[in-house]
Amino acid sequence: MANVKIDNLADEIMNGLKEYADLATDDLKKSVRKAGNTVRKDIAASAPKDTGAYAKSWSVKKTKETSNSLELTVHSKNRYQLAHLLEHGHAKRGGGRVAARPHIAQAEENAIETLETEIARALGGM
Repeated sequence: MANVKIDNLADEIMNGLKEYADLATDDLKKSVRKAGNTVRKDIAASAPKDTGAYAKSWSVKKTKETSNSLELTVHSKNRYQLAHLLEHGHAKRGGGRVAARPHIAQAEENAIETLETEIARALGGM
């Protein structure tokens, strides 16, 4: 550690905090990207497969990114109409119901746990 005059102490502390914040932001963004890709893979793996087109349609899109935040959206590119119907079930035209095939909620819960673990690991290792 370098010797710092008392007049420059506040500046040195602010520089150290800014450096930590930059490193933490980079690690958090990596964790968010990893969680988004994990959700996409989990949904594709557990999605109902008739032709396989629905499972292949899932992707991750960067919705918003600033210098200290990242927002991703996991969505079905061209089969988005089916997601709600498959996840929660739906009524048939002639009566009765089609059973729900939950595959999105479990992937979301797993991603939340993974993201929390990744963030704790990233910030704990600093």
